[in-house]
Amino acid sequence: MVIVQRNHSLFTFCPHCGGPLIKGQGRPVRPKCPGCGFVQYRNPTVGVAVVVIEGGRILLGKRAPNVSYGGMWCIPCGHLEWDEEVHIAAIREFYEETGLLVEIRGVLAVHSNFHDVEHQTVGIWFWGDPIGGELKAGDDLVEVGFFSRMEIPANMAFPTDLVVIEELKRGGKI
Repeated sequence: MVIVQRNHSLFTFCPHCGGPLIKGQGRPVRPKCPGCGFVQYRNPTVGVAVVVIEGGRILLGKRAPNVSYGGMWCIPCGHLEWDEEVHIAAIREFYEETGLLVEIRGVLAVHSNFHDVEHQTVGIWFWGDPIGGELKAGDDLVEVGFFSRMEIPANMAFPTDLVVIEELKRGGKI
């Protein structure tokens, strides 16, 4: 019997019956309990971001030093919480990060994020229009500001943010 190593799985033992999880067959390999049949799935989490453009400039935030990718820039973003509707999550995260309330007007892009192999996500970038609040960095950001296509910081935190920005440039939005 092969026990699944901790770095490949969230559990070493079955959360239902306590038996050891063994390496499953096929691709993807999913740890399985031979005792009760529990199969452990490892799925990506959902990230949400809101793109706000004013006067051909995109709003970006600089990440705080104490969070992942600290000191780097990103489109303001965060994670969907359990039992939270995805649009509400985007509005909440954007407000926490920027101090601005936004109205969501549609999906701009959806991409798989593989830059952190241990914490993969599916990102949803929404279009947003500010409807209130005051622009100020908060939560995981220490600075926020609008950038033209020529001013995009070189040290962007997430490769898929760059993909979205390139799509916006090609579409003449920034």
